[in-house]
Amino acid sequence: MKGYGGGFLFKIGERIVYPMHGAGIIEGVEEKEILGEVRKYYVVYMPMGDMRVLVPVDNADNIGLREISSMDVLELSFAVLKDDKTKMPENWNRRYRENLDKLKSGDILEVSDVVRNLIIMEEERGLSTGERKLLNSAKQMLFTEVSLIKDLQQDDVEKIIYNMVLHQKE
Repeated sequence: MKGYGGGFLFKIGERIVYPMHGAGIIEGVEEKEILGEVRKYYVVYMPMGDMRVLVPVDNADNIGLREISSMDVLELSFAVLKDDKTKMPENWNRRYRENLDKLKSGDILEVSDVVRNLIIMEEERGLSTGERKLLNSAKQMLFTEVSLIKDLQQDDVEKIIYNMVLHQKE
């Protein structure tokens, strides 16, 4: 990952993805004392939920903070969404763990895979409460990133993605 001097990976104004939370914008860097320890934190504005989160600068790489995807990678993500459902474990617990691991990776292609599979599964037979929550987390991650890449409202992104995933049912 590229650095910007002073130990910072990201610049103010840069659009980033915080795995398991979605996409946001670096608004600043603040020094805070928490539990007696002074550290520098990125102040990240998260459009989904209209909130700000603090991410320790020295831990950003470890938690997987990354730049938002390029248009080329977004096109690959759209191809994943349009593809057929992939084979998943029948055991819901194993399926849940595999999908959760994909989300934790923060990789837009892995997140797209989870979104596609769970939307199709929801349409075919419904989802358990746990898998519905997982789908909501995956959608939040994907919709916020696509929204920032394409400069679209999240409601519009949701319609676009559902149309891609459910294309065979239209």
